[in-house]
Amino acid sequence: MIPFLKKGAAELFPGYFALVMATGALSIGSHLLGLTWVSLPLLYMNILAYLILWLLTITRLLLFPSYILADITSHTKGPGFFTLVAGTCVFGSQLIIVGNHIAIANYLWGLGIVLWMVVMYTFFTAVTVRKNKPHLDEGINGAWLIAAVATQSISILGTLLSDYTDHGRVAMLFFTLCMYFLGCMLYLNIITLIFYRFTFLRLEHASLTPPYWINMGAVAITTLAGSTLILHAENWSLLMEITPFIKGFTMFFWVTGTWWIPLLFILMIWRHLYHRYPLTYEPQFWGMAFPLAMYTTSTFQLSKALEVPFLLVIPKVMVYIALFTWVAIFMGLLHHLFKSYKEVSV
Repeated sequence: MIPFLKKGAAELFPGYFALVMATGALSIGSHLLGLTWVSLPLLYMNILAYLILWLLTITRLLLFPSYILADITSHTKGPGFFTLVAGTCVFGSQLIIVGNHIAIANYLWGLGIVLWMVVMYTFFTAVTVRKNKPHLDEGINGAWLIAAVATQSISILGTLLSDYTDHGRVAMLFFTLCMYFLGCMLYLNIITLIFYRFTFLRLEHASLTPPYWINMGAVAITTLAGSTLILHAENWSLLMEITPFIKGFTMFFWVTGTWWIPLLFILMIWRHLYHRYPLTYEPQFWGMAFPLAMYTTSTFQLSKALEVPFLLVIPKVMVYIALFTWVAIFMGLLHHLFKSYKEVSV
């Protein structure tokens, strides 16, 4: 078991906390739709997944610090570390909504903020000051948008926690509002580069990795962050005053996310059916499961925030698509772990 643990830590994909993000988002969406037979098992599974991933991460930090340094300063692998932030905060939101564990969620929010500061400024400083930089078509991918996802996840968890405190509530909401707008800025800046790469630079089918689904997932969680702020507007006068603006801005991001879904499915068909690229498990597939689950959850909350109940038909269908995707990827994970364990044991 120790060699298996060391091998797993050494080869740990920096974005593996996307598993926690996907599981948490699907659990929350299922809970909101009344599917407790889905949401509760996913809560317990996410507790286990979160602890195991932290065990592997800490092991890697202690035994292989040079690997982490090389990854976090890389244009291609560095953005994956933002999943530590997003996974922590989505898990915290799951504990509040599904499990009603407020105290633990408080600590996770604090951890998420610290991780956000470390990863955000380490990564962007490293890629800014390095001398030899890759070309745009080699250096950027959909994983960069996890920076926006991480920022919005902090906004959502903080806004949810504001319900459980009287002291400092306005300061918390001010902070979460700032994080919401900062996440919007990050998305708009990064998606411009990604869209340029899509439309004006050669895109090989092998390069169209699952993290490009974050193109949609980032606007889905932005929609959820805006909807959550709208639903808490009565707790702060400034939020009440700017609610019309937040409603318009949030709907703008939801429409953008909705537009992305058909295009991403078409490109996936182009990659795997037309070019026959093998559909085998890789950790990056959790970057596809998360956006589908988050779109389900965010659309449900948007329907409440804008008081448009006819939108509920979308999450009632999408939740099963997200669930099917999650199960398929999870089965791939189990098969991958079994094969890896056999290889180490031989």
